[in-house]
Amino acid sequence: MAEPTTEAVRVWLVERTYSDDEQNLVILTYATPDGERYFRKERALTSFSDVRDTTAAVEAGPGELGAVDDPELRERYAAEARRMRDAHDPDDLI
Repeated sequence: MAEPTTEAVRVWLVERTYSDDEQNLVILTYATPDGERYFRKERALTSFSDVRDTTAAVEAGPGELGAVDDPELRERYAAEARRMRDAHDPDDLI
C-alpha cells in the first residue's frame, strides 16, 4: 500500500455551477485526471467590478480533496479533467 502524500495535488476545472440555495454564489469543482478525487471552491460574487480569475487548474492539499464515489460522476470528471489538461496550461484563465 502506498504512503499517503502530503504534497499538493493538481486538479482541473470540471464544473462551474450557480448555487440555488444562496444568491450570487458560484461553485467551482476541480478534479484529478482519474476523476477519483475532487476539490470544491465556493466564490461569492459581490459586485460586477469584483473580478476574480478562474484558472484551468489549481493545487489542493490532500486534506482538501473529497472522494468521488459515484462511478458515472467519476468518469465524467475524469473525461473533463483530461480534456482541460490537454487543452490548457494550468494558469490559463477560464
